[in-house]
Parts: sequence; C-alpha cells; structure tokens
Amino acid sequence: MKRRVICMVYEAMLLFGIAFVADFLFDVLTQSRHALSLRAGRQAWLFLVFGVYFVYCWTRSGQTLAMQTWRIKVTDDNGGRIPVIKAIVRYCLAWMWFLPAMALVYQFNLKQWPMVIAVSAGAAAWGATALLRPDHQFLHDHLAKTRLLHIPAVSQDSTTDQ
Repeated sequence: MKRRVICMVYEAMLLFGIAFVADFLFDVLTQSRHALSLRAGRQAWLFLVFGVYFVYCWTRSGQTLAMQTWRIKVTDDNGGRIPVIKAIVRYCLAWMWFLPAMALVYQFNLKQWPMVIAVSAGAAAWGATALLRPDHQFLHDHLAKTRLLHIPAVSQDSTTDQ
C-alpha cells in the first residue's frame, strides 16, 4: 500500500509537466490571456488530456512512468493487458479519490486549510478502502475489474560473458 501511495505522489509531480504543456496549448488554441478565463473549459481540457495519458499508458504497457519507477503494473482481473474501455472506467473511477471531498468544498465554500483538510481526509478515506479488502486493492480497481501488481526487481548479475 505504501509503495502505491508514494507512486501516486510521484505521478502527481510528473503530471505538472503534462498540465503545463496542455495548459499552454489550451491558451494558444483559445487565445486565452488570463488563467481564470474559460475556467470550465480549461478543467475539461485537462481532464481529457490526463485521461488520454493514463489510458494510453495503461493499455500500451500497463504502466505510467511513475508506475515503472515503482515497479507497479495495472492488469485486468486475469493478469492480462487492460482494454481501452476498462482503462477509461478505471480513470473515471480513480477521480473518486477527490470528487466527494471537492463536492463538499464547493457546497460549504471551504477555503485554505479547511479545503486542504477536507480533500486530504477524503483521499485518505478512499485509500483506506484498500485496507478493508482481503486483496488490498483500491476500491476503484475492484469496481473497474482491474488490479495493481507489484513487479519484483530483476537482479542484475555483475559477471558478464566474454
């Protein structure tokens, strides 16, 4: 579980680069001159770009860059490569880490620390669902009929054949 959470933190850092390029493209294509203009369109664009990134990585190799680093792979329930539709479902369900808390933030107009606490508590509660399952898979993986697997490290032999 710890390895998966650290992988998600690393993934979030990598997404900053993708978000920067995607946001730049959005500004160029829409001629937007202010970060808050076209806010809903910008959020929808980033949701779509992130979705394409994750779905592409999961269906191609079962791993994003962060997952490769932490030797984690997403598969279907049978251990095979996941099809596009399952990857899309998994991506949408993974937003449940944040969406319920963000709805509360919006409903109660929370700002600053109360907002951070609400989103953190919501993410922690969703992550804790893995502790309630015997296979320790996250709830969104169970619902999408996918699983995260730990890939053992390959030992590199220091001797070489010559």
